[in-house]
Amino acid sequence: MDMFNAIVQVLDSTIRLSVPLLLACLAGLYSERAGIFDIGLEGKMLVGAFAGASAAAVFHSALIGLGTAILISVAFALVHGFASITHRGNQIVSGVAINFIAAGSTIILGQAWFQQGGRTPALQPGERFEAITWPGAEAIRDVPIIGPIYAELISGHSILVYFAFAMVPFTWWVLFRTRFGLRMRAVGENPAAVDTAGISVAWLRYRALICTGILTGVAGAYLSMVQNGGFVKDMTAGKGYIALAALIFAKWKPVNAMFACLLFGFLDAASIRLQGSPLPLVGKVPAQFMQALPYVLTVILLAGFIGKAIPPRAGGVPYVKER
Repeated sequence: MDMFNAIVQVLDSTIRLSVPLLLACLAGLYSERAGIFDIGLEGKMLVGAFAGASAAAVFHSALIGLGTAILISVAFALVHGFASITHRGNQIVSGVAINFIAAGSTIILGQAWFQQGGRTPALQPGERFEAITWPGAEAIRDVPIIGPIYAELISGHSILVYFAFAMVPFTWWVLFRTRFGLRMRAVGENPAAVDTAGISVAWLRYRALICTGILTGVAGAYLSMVQNGGFVKDMTAGKGYIALAALIFAKWKPVNAMFACLLFGFLDAASIRLQGSPLPLVGKVPAQFMQALPYVLTVILLAGFIGKAIPPRAGGVPYVKER
């Protein structure tokens, strides 16, 4: 039974750790399906985390913090759109610039506003999203097998966790069952055909980037207002890049993206669980090696060892309207 409880705890950590990856991965899915490569997921998550924690600490409201995180992240997404859609700039350069601006500005503003070395004040219960206990969770917690699964894996998460996983079927429905999704996929494959049909390529891509900004804002808010209880400098720690790797691994499909992010979350959870613990035939594994596992898998995926991933054909290419 102890082994089963340990497995449940690892799976519970997997869910919690995969949420920011999943939200960022779905965010990248919207922009890249529309033909806009977005290296700036990391930066938008970071400014979302900082804005959310700052607003929540100042206004003492988790909802205001979440709304501020979304607004700031959308603003950064629109800056990326202004550079890469309106002015047809290089999308990779624009995304990297957003990451640099986010990394520097969050530290400078955090120090200027709160004088805590770039941190925000620790968030109090009303300023962060608390775990939701489902009906009967405590009553059946001690029931073998069913109790821990219901009380730990299903119940006991914040509203943002349920939102992240609800976005998977919602994104699938938007992409494959709505007119907007059809046009967005078309503009990522053949923008000239969309333009010929009298549909604005630029406006479609801007709307896709707004969706990206919303989801990265929620991802950042989750990091600072659920997982950490305050902003810490560089707290995204490469999660935006891991989300991009998961997106490539998932071949730009929402359900596959969920499983890819759960895989990365599991590796992260397992590395935390196994730090300092002896393993059969291997012995004690250095903590640094376990912490590097998610990043090692990222390199393996990006190197193309696990299948061939074909991005949208018009991805990364600025569209020039024919005269």
